[in-house]
Amino acid sequence: MNLATPIGQISRIGPIYAKRLQRMGIKEVKDLLFHFPHRYQDFSNIRAIRDVGLGEVVTILGKVLDIQNTRTPRKRMNITEAIVEDASGAIKAVWFNQPFLLQNLRPELHVVLSGKTSFANDSLFLSNPSYEVTRPEQELKHTGRIVPIYPETAGITSRWFRYVVKPLLPLAEKFPEYLPPEILQRQAIPRLSEALKHIHFPPTLEDAKLARKRIAFGELFLIQTVALKEKMKLRNTYAPEIHFDIELAKEFVTSLPFTLTDSQRASAWEILQDLEKPYPMNRLLEGDVGSGKTVVAAMAALQTIKANHQVAFMVPTEILAEQHFHNLTKLLDPWRVTVAILTHSAHRKTSQKVKYSAFKISKTRVAKETAEGKIDIIIGTHALIQDTVKFQNLGLIIIDEQHRFGVEQRAALCKTRTGNDEQKAIPHLLSMTATPIPRTLSLAIYGDLDLSLITHMPKGRKEIITKIIPPAGRSEAYQFIREQIQKGRQAFVICPLIEESEKLEAKAAIKEHETLQKKTFPDFKVALLHGKMKGKEKEKIMKEFQEKKADILVSTSVVEVGIDIENAAVMVIEGAERFGLAQLYQFRGRVGRGEHQSYCFLFTDSTAKTTRARLKALLTAKNSFELAEEDLKIRGPGDFIGSRQSDMPDLAMASLSDLEFVKAVRAEVEDVLSKDPELKTNPLLRAKYEAFRKEIHFE
Repeated sequence: MNLATPIGQISRIGPIYAKRLQRMGIKEVKDLLFHFPHRYQDFSNIRAIRDVGLGEVVTILGKVLDIQNTRTPRKRMNITEAIVEDASGAIKAVWFNQPFLLQNLRPELHVVLSGKTSFANDSLFLSNPSYEVTRPEQELKHTGRIVPIYPETAGITSRWFRYVVKPLLPLAEKFPEYLPPEILQRQAIPRLSEALKHIHFPPTLEDAKLARKRIAFGELFLIQTVALKEKMKLRNTYAPEIHFDIELAKEFVTSLPFTLTDSQRASAWEILQDLEKPYPMNRLLEGDVGSGKTVVAAMAALQTIKANHQVAFMVPTEILAEQHFHNLTKLLDPWRVTVAILTHSAHRKTSQKVKYSAFKISKTRVAKETAEGKIDIIIGTHALIQDTVKFQNLGLIIIDEQHRFGVEQRAALCKTRTGNDEQKAIPHLLSMTATPIPRTLSLAIYGDLDLSLITHMPKGRKEIITKIIPPAGRSEAYQFIREQIQKGRQAFVICPLIEESEKLEAKAAIKEHETLQKKTFPDFKVALLHGKMKGKEKEKIMKEFQEKKADILVSTSVVEVGIDIENAAVMVIEGAERFGLAQLYQFRGRVGRGEHQSYCFLFTDSTAKTTRARLKALLTAKNSFELAEEDLKIRGPGDFIGSRQSDMPDLAMASLSDLEFVKAVRAEVEDVLSKDPELKTNPLLRAKYEAFRKEIHFE
């Protein structure tokens, strides 16, 4: 047997169990060894029966004197009672609805019982204890030690996992240690093989803690190695050096109908400095919804265009492409920049004859003029990466709400119109996001990106009045919304689910839409938007809402990354306690974009003090970055960034709440790469790095 042995070939695992394990992603022996306990029960407190006290978690070793099943007459519950004795005395053990124990724990068998003591009918007893039939030479698995509790699935219990995993632990030695020994020594962590043994069956809780730390350290080490190697890879490529034209920057700032904030100026300065460097910029521009990221991006685009390079501006949806086309046309019009849009349904370019105007041209012509260098900046969805679009001299790529865009993807955009030749230079990249990223995530996950932060909102922006609405205040809130709509405003209603769920008492968008349209606001037009709709349908609904063809838009979280609706003045969030703070902050940012006073109502049925305290943080936080850090502490990284989507191992994910730990890992990675950039002196680490890079789909 080896690490690649299919689980179906392991003793005790037949086709049925193999199928159940595969549902958990466990296919081979190595997967079982990396299926870690999520907690432990400390059953190491072994006591003589005479020393057992009430309410204690204890372990006793003894012999079964008697065992029998009885059934309660009213509840029809099966009760198994056993009498177990050691040299100091005897105690009763009681189990509920486990009649099969009569076959497992027969009289005269020596057993170990671990559990909590209770008191009833004038006697002390062990309630539902874990049990294990023992022999002198046998090492305990389920009792008398630190016992692992695993993530389970239907038909597979932690007890079953312990039976199967324990005999496999010697195979842990087959995992090569890829971390240099000096790192293990500095960080006081065990070798990987020892960590794997101790994470499953630790001698002490401290050993379990160290084992988890070693595995998390290794996972984060690989993640950060991938990120920093990507950064080094970019540094070794060539990018067009775009001269920082200070006079042009001043002209642009003077042309704006508003004053830039200090953080906009600082971010623009960082970006324009990067564009001058001979290697590609890889910068992420973070800022709240409405903080003015597009203006900063426009300044970078203008500098690039005036240096005789083209700009590609990629967005996730067609309607966002339209919004950016409209905004950039206005911002760049004084310099007679040619702006084009290319999406499934839109293909236009700006007119140099009429201010702020554009005319429709064919998709073929947009692509042709882009390839000929006649289009300065082209805006579109990911269709821009397709082979039909070529650039003559691409210098800058701007992406909205996508942090990852690798060297290969950039190179694909650099092909000439013939498709035969490629530019030697790799374009600069500026990503933009309204999602605040806590410091630990920035270091660990986005370590290949340089960060620029816009922390201030534009001057004159009215503060959004935010209130927590309990059930008793719902009618009053609805009346206020009615008055706002009668004044010509519009409202969002955000729901956490698409359909009703028996498990989650949350408002569902479909049901809520029906209620609001038929009962609450029958005289208004209520639209519905959710993630199960097709892209075209979603964009059609958003466009109609933008055009004021609907008064209220009921939506799930798909509206989080959306377009500006300047007329929307009310944001209602149903089941607000079910969203993260950073997400709530972004929802709120969808209103307050126009001249009207805006409002955000957090509807919640929860009476828990912790819920109220968490929601109140939204009322007092100065910006989304502050909230993001708080959110990370409260909910954990898995919920914060979506563990299913992140491709991150669970222990690495859990460690992202510890800034000092993340910084320690990063320091070690930087030290290794500074001495050995290609990892030539550590082939095991290099092999692990290459495999891990493919595993997490880093692009």
